Amino acid sequence: MLSDAKVRNAKPGEKPCKLFDGGGLHLLVTPTGSKLWRQAYRRPADKKPDTLAHGSYPDVSLSAARKKRDAALSQIRDGIDPKAARKAEKAQQAIRSANTFGVIADELLDKKRREGKASATLRYYDYLLSLALPALESRPIAEITAPEILIVLRDVERRKLEKTPQCLRAVIGEVFRHAVATGRASGDPTVALRGALARVKPTPRAAIIEPKAFGGLLRSIAGYEGMPETRIALQLIALTFVRPGELCAAEWSEIDLEARTWSIPAARTKKRRPHRVPLSQQAIALLEELRALTGHRRLLFPGLRNPNHPMSAHTLPAALRNLGYPNDVASAHGFRASASTLLNEARLWSHDAIERQLAHIDQSATRAAYARGDHWDERVQMMQWWADKCDALRDGGEVVPFPTRAAQ
Repeated sequence: MLSDAKVRNAKPGEKPCKLFDGGGLHLLVTPTGSKLWRQAYRRPADKKPDTLAHGSYPDVSLSAARKKRDAALSQIRDGIDPKAARKAEKAQQAIRSANTFGVIADELLDKKRREGKASATLRYYDYLLSLALPALESRPIAEITAPEILIVLRDVERRKLEKTPQCLRAVIGEVFRHAVATGRASGDPTVALRGALARVKPTPRAAIIEPKAFGGLLRSIAGYEGMPETRIALQLIALTFVRPGELCAAEWSEIDLEARTWSIPAARTKKRRPHRVPLSQQAIALLEELRALTGHRRLLFPGLRNPNHPMSAHTLPAALRNLGYPNDVASAHGFRASASTLLNEARLWSHDAIERQLAHIDQSATRAAYARGDHWDERVQMMQWWADKCDALRDGGEVVPFPTRAAQ
């Protein structure tokens, strides 16, 4: 039998030396001074001799080596080859490591890139997943439970990030469904978490819809003293009421000044459908002014640090704050609500024309099946009327309506 002192004081010789402890366990002392724990045994299946490694001293103490020996002997008595079992466990561990939540989340993001999802969508997915990865990234996805996910969601909920816990649950569910589809998980545990989080009342984006106040906002924008590109961007978003991401990433190749049309490709729209914007005389004038500033670039609004990247999404909200309009009063997205409200209140234009110009998809399947026109001629008139209306509100006057098909 070995003792701690004997193991500690064992000296290397010219040849490897074995110091035996019992049950096949021995300390192999090599000429280089290494002290290796080994266990000789016979394989249960064919009774052929084999050797099992249990680590090295002093990383593995004598008592730890004996525990490993006893565990191996127990397996042998049960007809299990401990060496084969260890190899199988390592193989299973390799499979689990290749099928972690982090690996499959990366696969899902890559899939969405190949599907042509908008860069803003990809960034949002990446942000949400970053909230879950610290706890789940290295976990084998098949071993993650609903309570484990709930801990992550409750942590985010405590931080009071609006809508984020519910959105995070949905994205985690997508990761699991991708794992199920590829045979690496048996189900989606987030289904069991429906109703487990506090419901958040939707908060609409801030928008100014009262005509005089909206005119005041337009006057403030006209007097903006920052970068002229930022001022033009605010004026254009007021005139076109497109989504902020669509404006910031706009390319000159999409603009046809002669035809007075802006054609936004499907890849850059929220609904993944191409969208055309009739350009009013005022919008054309702004684009001519902008062309002198950025017409030599690919983007209408190139970023300051990297002109190959679009203007930051934070630029327009920051400009509004600088003009004295905080986030709870006005927002870049709020121009859509302003235009929608005032256009509908004018009662000059059909609801369909307004909705088409907002690039909304009809939620009624029956209505959508019949309302297939894009109301282009009406929208051309409407966008010019809207630009004139904006001028009048900015200057404190009124727009005299002219007859349209919608008004007749």
